[in-house]
Amino acid sequence: MAVTVRPVRDPKGERIALRVSRVEREVIAQACVVANTSVSEFVLRATLARAEELLAERREFTLEPAQWSAFVALLDEDPAQNQVDRPKLRRLLTEASVLEG
Repeated sequence: MAVTVRPVRDPKGERIALRVSRVEREVIAQACVVANTSVSEFVLRATLARAEELLAERREFTLEPAQWSAFVALLDEDPAQNQVDRPKLRRLLTEASVLEG
């Protein structure tokens, strides 16, 4: 006797509503036909892919081996030994923010 095991899926209880122009809707609909999927599935997959890409850009960066070595060397330096004057950074860290009123 064969038993089919289906993965447990989180129930989709949240909604996201979008307003689009007729032209935008037509472009999305054409893409859905090509992808053989529903508008909801297409928009969800495209949005999630872009969100994951954007978040990955904030978490990961790629360096060539020489650049990585230079980066690690900078991290390993004693900050007290680095006497380079950075006026913009100093101003950023010492002046009140526009949000502080």
